[in-house]
Amino acid sequence: MNLLRLAWRNIQRNRRRSRVTVLIASVGAASILISSGFALYTYNALRDAAARESGHLTAAHREYFQRDEETPLQWGLDDHAALAARLKQDPQVTRVLPRLAFSGLVSNGEKSMIFMGHGVDIGGETAARGQFLKLLEGSLPADTASSAVDSPQVLLGKDLARSLGAKPGSGLTLLGTTTAGSLNAIDVQVAGLVSTGVPDVDKRLVFSDLAAAQRLLATDKVSTLAVFLNDSDLTAPLLETLRRDDPAHAWQPWWDQAFYYTAVRGLYNRIFGLLGIIIGALVFFSVTNTLAMAVVERTREIGTLRALGALPKEIVAQFVAEGALIGGLGAAIGMAVAAAASATLQIAGLQMPPPPGRSDGYPLLVNISPTLYVFTVVAIGLLCATAAWIVSRKAAAKPIVEALGHV
Repeated sequence: MNLLRLAWRNIQRNRRRSRVTVLIASVGAASILISSGFALYTYNALRDAAARESGHLTAAHREYFQRDEETPLQWGLDDHAALAARLKQDPQVTRVLPRLAFSGLVSNGEKSMIFMGHGVDIGGETAARGQFLKLLEGSLPADTASSAVDSPQVLLGKDLARSLGAKPGSGLTLLGTTTAGSLNAIDVQVAGLVSTGVPDVDKRLVFSDLAAAQRLLATDKVSTLAVFLNDSDLTAPLLETLRRDDPAHAWQPWWDQAFYYTAVRGLYNRIFGLLGIIIGALVFFSVTNTLAMAVVERTREIGTLRALGALPKEIVAQFVAEGALIGGLGAAIGMAVAAAASATLQIAGLQMPPPPGRSDGYPLLVNISPTLYVFTVVAIGLLCATAAWIVSRKAAAKPIVEALGHV
């Protein structure tokens, strides 16, 4: 306690210089916390988007992820109903959605376009995807019984609908290849237009009822089962359990399919990591300069303390305490600034422009992470204490006579 009190008094000797150094440390801490908080928010948003799109876990035929299909649904699941029922018994599982991926041509009678189709439980799919599948026009199909009529209802990607001149209520024809390799077609009615926020996907997207897709492909199989959990953190332990207890199926976690998430995280880690190194270097050299000047000004004082019996390590400890105190004060101010900025952004509702390959922007928000705040305080304090140790150890080791004669 006496060491910190003495360190505080020594800092007050040259208040202007100390304030500038504390200000630099606070700006550095705030910059690290705000940039890292933004990166954390982005990671969490992308993780949520990836898990909502693919499911936390994907169940498939054991060859599905290893080999390409030579015919539609060659590696499809034919026991999906029993498997889904078994998975739903797990309290960690919130929903299990069957998915059938197919492709072909969609025509309005005058123009045909290639489409990428998804045979799904449309109600469950839209609920699972949430904000990442926006209904722009029309409505969701009333119920799955629509597949039993002559014209099942479908959802179209907005860009595909624009290319075909389709709108809610329009009639279209889907042409695809059955599992036997023959061509088949069904008439469908557009129930609504949707957007995933990815233009390349919206140009080809068709969501149909699962039964309608199975009728088009003349099969009762599905491609995969998407398993959604209560919490993303449950994915890894459940994945290990399922792979051990059910080796007859292939199990893939969301991160193995989240290519965009992986790419963005790798990019941001490099950008903000370099930014943190630069900010840390600026803080380090600022504190080094301040304490180096203090050491030069107090060399005779150091010699006097040595003559009175103070050990070199005690002199160094005093300067280290001053550096740590400067760093601690700067980090505390930086934390307050970062927290205020985070709260302001929550209220302001600012939007970032759409990232590459997407058509929708996203909120400019900064996460407040207690772990990140503690780490930043400790890092800034250690950085400043290290700078103080470097500049003071040489002066503390000077011979007493030489220190007393310093001019």
